[in-house]
Amino acid sequence: MSVIEPIIAIVILGLVVWFVGQPLRSRVAEQDDLRDEGRIADLRAARDAKYRQIRDLEMDYRTGKLSEQEWRALDRELRGEAVEVLHELDQLVPPEQREGITPDPPAAPPAADPR
Repeated sequence: MSVIEPIIAIVILGLVVWFVGQPLRSRVAEQDDLRDEGRIADLRAARDAKYRQIRDLEMDYRTGKLSEQEWRALDRELRGEAVEVLHELDQLVPPEQREGITPDPPAAPPAADPR
């Protein structure tokens, strides 16, 4: 009997520690999720800002505010920064949760010949 009592006490103590610690573990996981969601929102905002900058740069080039050399250099730099942001997003967001990515629609069947 003397060997079984300490084993039972250890098992009970383990269950109590696990039960009491469960809310603490779930809060840490929730905080990590919130931190990731905030980072994802920041990266999406940065992505959208880079896209706007690229469009604005293109408009400046078309209206003659930039030479072709200036435009190409700035465009290459902005696109590189956009790619970095997209790579970071790809690491944080699983493919099924990515926004703005839709598969190509199926091709329409050819129209029937009305003869």
